[in-house]
Amino acid sequence: MRRLPRPVRKRRVYQQPGSFHFAGATPSRGEVVLTLDEFEAVRLCDYVGLEQGEAAKRLDVARSTFQNILNRARKKLAEVLIYGKDLRIEEGSVEFARDPEWGCCQFILQSVRRVGGLPDFPKEEQDMKIAVTYDAENGEIFQHFGRTENFKVYEVEDGQVKEARVESTNGQGHGALAGVLKDLGVDTLICGGIGGGAQQALNAQGICFYGGCCGQADQAVADFLAGKLAYQEDIQCAHHEHHDHGEGGCGHHGCHH
Repeated sequence: MRRLPRPVRKRRVYQQPGSFHFAGATPSRGEVVLTLDEFEAVRLCDYVGLEQGEAAKRLDVARSTFQNILNRARKKLAEVLIYGKDLRIEEGSVEFARDPEWGCCQFILQSVRRVGGLPDFPKEEQDMKIAVTYDAENGEIFQHFGRTENFKVYEVEDGQVKEARVESTNGQGHGALAGVLKDLGVDTLICGGIGGGAQQALNAQGICFYGGCCGQADQAVADFLAGKLAYQEDIQCAHHEHHDHGEGGCGHHGCHH
């Protein structure tokens, strides 16, 4: 009797990539496909800095299996760099999970589903808190993260906003604001200009952020939940964070009306 192959165990993924396609040389010299478990292995080891044993536990695989996944991913990335090929990231055999210690998973997956039909999260994984740097005078996204006086915090259940309230930062600024957001239970931030130190503080707290956004805060959250939020992946405050920003500073990052 022929033995059926064992089903592949799903690997846990805690964060989706910032982009699912990277263009290499023009014209294209071919394409390399990286699966989400390979992406996650690289993220856990080479970005977060975990030892392979701990990273294997996070991915929910044996250490030897993790090493094979990581080696395969690194070889693919080397091929992209050496030959200038395109890189595309697709599903693979994965499941999505929330990990408050090592970083959040981005639970609204419209952008991911465009790539290859990833499965929906369970309902409990669609609950989240989104904060927006908030200008109370006009209801717009405040454009300097480090100097925002308020966050507007949105409670999301089953992918829908159930409640929104304005929370004061109580005079906190820059990197300390990551702690304010963590205390509020926020896992996703939408903002305008944001400096490198604040970005690192948010990463350390496991808070996903989308910078370079502008316009009405409520509309930005609606766009995020619809998978069409316009933001800058490489947002960076133009000045050193502790300097005072006048008009024309990072208050205008990413705002192109």
